[in-house]
Amino acid sequence: MTIFDRIASQYKLQTPFVVYRKPNENVISGFFQKTKDVFFVEDFTEVGFVFSPFDNQEKAILIPAKESVYYQEVPVSEVPLPFLKKKEFIADASSKEQHLKLVNKAIKEIQKKQFQKVVVSRCEEVTLSNFLLVESFKKLLHAYPNAFGYIWFHPEIGLWMGATPETLLSISEDRFKTMSLAGTQVYDGSKKVIWQSKELEEQALVTKFIKSQIKEIAVNLKTSEKETIKAGNLLHLKTQISGNILSGGSNLKILLNALHPTPAVCGLPRLQTKKFILQNENYQRSFYTGFLGELNVGGAPLDSEKSSLFVNLRCMEIKGNKALLYVGGGITKDSDASKEWEETVSKSAVMKAIL
Repeated sequence: MTIFDRIASQYKLQTPFVVYRKPNENVISGFFQKTKDVFFVEDFTEVGFVFSPFDNQEKAILIPAKESVYYQEVPVSEVPLPFLKKKEFIADASSKEQHLKLVNKAIKEIQKKQFQKVVVSRCEEVTLSNFLLVESFKKLLHAYPNAFGYIWFHPEIGLWMGATPETLLSISEDRFKTMSLAGTQVYDGSKKVIWQSKELEEQALVTKFIKSQIKEIAVNLKTSEKETIKAGNLLHLKTQISGNILSGGSNLKILLNALHPTPAVCGLPRLQTKKFILQNENYQRSFYTGFLGELNVGGAPLDSEKSSLFVNLRCMEIKGNKALLYVGGGITKDSDASKEWEETVSKSAVMKAIL
């Protein structure tokens, strides 16, 4: 039985599972829970797979290692599934008008010095016909080889799938890495592009925030040069930040409280922009722009304390015959509402292609 067969079997039984592949790796891993219970993270010393919402006041869901069968596989190389040409998905006019209004409101608040940057998003509903779960997941893995690709299911919570280019945090013993990721351009065949002041400022704000948040709890901080990375059909600016966390019993929890939600998904200052998001977006983000990944897992035999956590971007929730696609973008004083709308359209394009 392949890991893809296990996905189909577990989903048919309506029992929780998560299957995922880390960026630029061939190994696919999975936790297949033995019961239908809902488990929560209490202090981030647990072992398993964490699925945490955007709102850090809400509890994170855990698929515990001790309650699951852990499985890894390097899948047999196969001919990539074709991306079938379908009728183009077009967002309705009211959705566009709503998003333009939200972006313009955010720009006005920035001009009034209420905050420096805020990330606003929208949820786009797509009607599905003949949706094939495993085949869509395979397409996703093929489309995003350098992203964290996953499929996550719990009968009490829902079915999610995504491919995120952004690492929130990786930590092994006292050594950690994180990244600042911001700015978006459509990939046109080359990574040699010119970044505008808006994207450069946005990326600099995220980098500055991360360094400021961890300077009291970490040492030996190192910051890489900015680089352009490709994720699906898009390009982003990335800066890597690493260091050693000061000794303590709740290292991971301390780091997560300092970092999540980052300005790349929320804004600056964090409290003001989070309040703006919760009050002005016309839907609940739920697990979109939260984080997910291995919690204190080192791979088989699951005995080493390593965590690899990713921001939940480029994701969708499947509800019956509907796919809810979540997309957004960072707004600064130099933002243009029409361009921000087009950015969300570009971000949803590859996700729609796998449906």
